[in-house]
Amino acid sequence: MNKDSWETMLAAVQAFHDKHGFRENGGEEMTYRIALMAEELGEISSCVTKGKSREALAEEVADLLILLIGTGIAGEFDLKEAFWKKMDKLDQRGSKMIDGRIRVSEFNDMK
Repeated sequence: MNKDSWETMLAAVQAFHDKHGFRENGGEEMTYRIALMAEELGEISSCVTKGKSREALAEEVADLLILLIGTGIAGEFDLKEAFWKKMDKLDQRGSKMIDGRIRVSEFNDMK
């Protein structure tokens, strides 16, 4: 088993969903998943704003990644494919500084 492969990660999250009956018990319902992702973002924010350890931050980001992979499963879409399609789009976009920070977006007023 190659723990670094996307397929292994996807299979692990699918097994977790299957083990706990997510599909049958509301765990794959999208509004519920969005609420869980918002909760994880709050925990990530807390790690940053409260100066928690890198390990604590990594754990919260991993929770969010697991939720994102699971959302691909629940939504029946290929997250890896969606990732690469989006990266291709992002690679075509320009960037500019906004309030002292770099921003990459589809700017309507590229000045």
